[in-house]
Amino acid sequence: MQHWDILTLMSWLRQLHPRRLFEALDAIDTDAESSASYTPRNKLSVALCTVAVCLLLIHYLKFSSTFTEFVQWLSVVFTEMPATYLLILKNSGFLGIISQLWWLLWHVIGYVLIPIIVIKAVYREQLSDYGLRWAQTSHYLPWCALLATPIIFFAFLASFNEEFTNQYPFYGLAHRSWADLILWEAIYVTQFACLEFFFRGFLLHACFPACRANAVFIMVVPYTMIHFAKPWPEATGAIFFGFFLAIIALRSRSIWGGVFVHAAIALSMDIFALVQTNRIPTTLWFP
Repeated sequence: MQHWDILTLMSWLRQLHPRRLFEALDAIDTDAESSASYTPRNKLSVALCTVAVCLLLIHYLKFSSTFTEFVQWLSVVFTEMPATYLLILKNSGFLGIISQLWWLLWHVIGYVLIPIIVIKAVYREQLSDYGLRWAQTSHYLPWCALLATPIIFFAFLASFNEEFTNQYPFYGLAHRSWADLILWEAIYVTQFACLEFFFRGFLLHACFPACRANAVFIMVVPYTMIHFAKPWPEATGAIFFGFFLAIIALRSRSIWGGVFVHAAIALSMDIFALVQTNRIPTTLWFP
């Protein structure tokens, strides 16, 4: 590594000192105070109520068991036989991937569509003000890479553990064909884009006018809670991960850096698991 590269890396690492992080929050507040745009306090109330409803919907409706019940209900309505459509899906071989699409559907509804309705119909604001623009993302991509790299490295080490390879990919038939794998990864990455818009776009920016930099800490609470079903190291890491991604989102005025970090980590974990267990697809299309 060249001398200047080492100096640059050391400079970045020094910025991770807690004092520097709080200085970044103070700078965010200073930028906000210089703006003439202020929003009534009820914007915060609407945002928090929306978040509660969306998280509730996603938590109870995203599961494959709910999808199965929905398919059985459709069968009763249209054929009066609850197992008809479910049996058709099982025999087709597509029940698994369609269940994953159902999982994605509720993330799109809860993380994207409902917040968009609130932004446009209630707040009457532009979606671009909620992190959807590219803005200064390019400037912060090195920070995103610095955040993702150690997590990807630890994922590589974890991939030698059978418990890890049994868990990833979440879609158990991702190795069946390249079509399965590509479709699953598209679903997986899209879900992370939805998540970033919800937490680092909608919630963070809706809370910011009333709470300023404290909006970061408000956002971190529900973001950590959605990880409670995960192993405790991952749930604990979500606190720090959410904090850093929020600062990047506010400074870059964009959610796309966070999407990049999540996508890089998620794809790496799946690839490591498939390679370690020699489950790379051998056929191109669905069997």
